[in-house]
Amino acid sequence: MSLDPSFVGRTYPPTAPYQVGREKIREFATAIGAADPAHHDPAAARALGHPDVVAPPTFPILLTMAASRQIVDDPALGVDYSRVVHGDQRFAYTRPVVAGDELVCVNTIEEITTRSGHGFLTTRTDVTTVAGEPVVAVWSKLVVRGES
Repeated sequence: MSLDPSFVGRTYPPTAPYQVGREKIREFATAIGAADPAHHDPAAARALGHPDVVAPPTFPILLTMAASRQIVDDPALGVDYSRVVHGDQRFAYTRPVVAGDELVCVNTIEEITTRSGHGFLTTRTDVTTVAGEPVVAVWSKLVVRGES
């Protein structure tokens, strides 16, 4: 089943708020080897002007990956997740994610193309605070491999 191109431009409802915790940031930073003290020590983060520990740049993947289930699980779109390969990921920050943030995600399908029998799905997830303050936009490209 190929991806339905009529989904380009579709925006999904906001996700439930995600409370960013200090320990979650520390765990993520440790897992990826991010040793910068601002990811682990509130005093180090405050010395840089942040209210609490700062998440590593790729931290929003925790939120956006869960939020992308709205798209992947939409049966009308036609994503066969067993055939998905991750193609690309980009982040454009308005400000860093810090412990204490309460964030929501809004997914939009930006592009659907087909090349050589493979589907390419580009999504944008706008991550904002619950008050609507922009934090980061995250683009992801998924490749849905065609039948061989």
